[in-house]
Amino acid sequence: MASKTIISCAVTGNLVKPEQHPGLPVTPKQIAQAALDARAAGAAIAHIHVRDPETGRGSMRLDLYKEVVDRIRDSGSDVIINLTTGEGQRFVPSDDDPKVAAPGTTLVHPLRRVEHIVELKPDLCSLDFNTMNSGGQVVINTPANVRKMAAAIVGAGVKPEIEVFDSGDIHLANDLIAEGLIPGRPFFQIVSGVRYGCAPTVETIAYMRSLIPNGAIWSAFGIGRHEYPILAAAHLLGGQVRVGMEDNIYIRRGQLTRGNGELVEQAVHLLDLLGGEPATPAEARAMLELPPRS
Repeated sequence: MASKTIISCAVTGNLVKPEQHPGLPVTPKQIAQAALDARAAGAAIAHIHVRDPETGRGSMRLDLYKEVVDRIRDSGSDVIINLTTGEGQRFVPSDDDPKVAAPGTTLVHPLRRVEHIVELKPDLCSLDFNTMNSGGQVVINTPANVRKMAAAIVGAGVKPEIEVFDSGDIHLANDLIAEGLIPGRPFFQIVSGVRYGCAPTVETIAYMRSLIPNGAIWSAFGIGRHEYPILAAAHLLGGQVRVGMEDNIYIRRGQLTRGNGELVEQAVHLLDLLGGEPATPAEARAMLELPPRS
């Protein structure tokens, strides 16, 4: 087990609705502040989506990403910036003709999904490897499209965080690693608790870990009430951890969290009880083979 554990905080996501939590970060200012709050509480990485400030829905707008990133960088914070590329992968088939997209479809060209990465050059960005059922919809990440995104991300000097939702995703990622499309020490993020994906159990996390190549660094998280049980399991199995309002909006059963900072504080407390200690951003950079902050 590593002497230090990286805590990532996913501060807003795109699925939790503003009406579900009055403190959900929506505007660029709120999202940037949530990242800074997470850092102050002990997180090394802030994982960031942006939302349309008017509707609260997930967005791909470059200007929103730029404002969030500029605010964080201008603050002088050393938090590691991890931007999502998960928007633009959802397909909703029409009832009458399943090859025709219905309302709710966001599927776009894969290079459109990484435009903000190429432009803003964050430290990290997520790269989803899953093609799966998601409720009554489908998330589509074909091997060809994942390869296009990986090439653009690496070409921009950004490290991909390999997001895996089931065992086949790891097999695909391992192929890209073998091809040299993902150089250096790979960083895997195991997602559990999403319906029709990995079950949020110790057995599942241990199995997924067994497929990850030797020498890679990995993390895992659980959705909703599984957030802290999976945090404990990931830590005890030698992995890194993630919390945040993208994944869970409760600090305990029936009680909404005050915000991302409180979720990170709880993670730090739990790690302490298990004999762990959160990594600083500088220590996380060394573990992930990221260049020092300029």
